[in-house]
Amino acid sequence: MPSSDMPKIIAGEQAVLARRYAAAVFELAQEQGVIEPVEADLRALQEAIDTNPFFRVMATHPRLPHHALQTAVKNIIEGSHFHALTAAFLTQVVQGRRLAYLSVIIEVFKNKLAALRREQVAVVTVAQKMTPAQEAQLITQLGHMTGGSVRLIVEEDAALMGGMTITLGSRLIDASIQGKLARLERQLKSQQEAA
Repeated sequence: MPSSDMPKIIAGEQAVLARRYAAAVFELAQEQGVIEPVEADLRALQEAIDTNPFFRVMATHPRLPHHALQTAVKNIIEGSHFHALTAAFLTQVVQGRRLAYLSVIIEVFKNKLAALRREQVAVVTVAQKMTPAQEAQLITQLGHMTGGSVRLIVEEDAALMGGMTITLGSRLIDASIQGKLARLERQLKSQQEAA
């Protein structure tokens, strides 16, 4: 299942509005020195969109009655431990009737944060879920390779059969069994053609 963390192509009206909202909350979080708690809140919101069917429908369905959305989000805010800035931001998103754009806004916020931290994003596709220890080891290895901070986005794809692929900037590292088999197949074909 694709990760919600996967970088998305954001275009059109969605891009303009998402950048506006994300820039506003990002700048306020910087000014108030609360980047980390707001980041944690936004990650929790994205996780709710990804894992809670009710929240996902609420956040992505463009035709739900506005008063129902306001009530639901008010209940979420009251039941959470969100920072005051996150609560105000979420309220503003609902009032602006932009809840359907919440995932995109969160993505733009994360991109701004990665740029601020000079953090590189590595998209890692694996056949089976990685353990936290394996993720930590990979972050360390990629950090040494790049000479900086690396954030992992992990996706699962059983078609790889084993191993992993890593996309880091414009580089693709294919250490998957599927990739090795494809390279072996190409090598055998070229040997047959040469014979």
